[in-house]
Amino acid sequence: MTNVLLIVFLITLFYMSIANRLHTYTKVLMFQGVLLFGVAFIELKEISTLNLVLILLETIVFKSIAVPLFLEYILKRNKITREAEPFLPQFVSLMITTVIVVTTILLSYSIKDENLDKMFFVVALSTLFTGLYIIASRRKIITHVMGYMVIENGVFVLSLAVGNEMPM
Repeated sequence: MTNVLLIVFLITLFYMSIANRLHTYTKVLMFQGVLLFGVAFIELKEISTLNLVLILLETIVFKSIAVPLFLEYILKRNKITREAEPFLPQFVSLMITTVIVVTTILLSYSIKDENLDKMFFVVALSTLFTGLYIIASRRKIITHVMGYMVIENGVFVLSLAVGNEMPM
């Protein structure tokens, strides 16, 4: 089940790389927060109940609800237009994201470490690099903030890849 959630998370990265509307970015960030909640709920087993509850609450409240709604509020209040204004066409963005994912797959399978979960590592690195690509390829500063949110989601997945225990 975890692999299905992580694959859907990768699909959201592809969708985000070709999306033009800023409201789509916030909806994808909400959905990524829900996916991260599901992954954390399934994967975190060797952790105290209090730590698990705090991590799950942080994931669902902040990543899925508070931050995307705040970004929507900023878009509405500042009357920011719907377009994300990318520098490159959608097809080129999709190809670059595909290259990022394929490169991280090749990189992760070249690492010989038993403690590293390869699927988590692929999704984490792909998310980090796709977030950097979103920041570099969009004109509006609000889109850069959303790219940083994608990077932060990648850091969360990377922390799950490195170890099952997460400190409070």
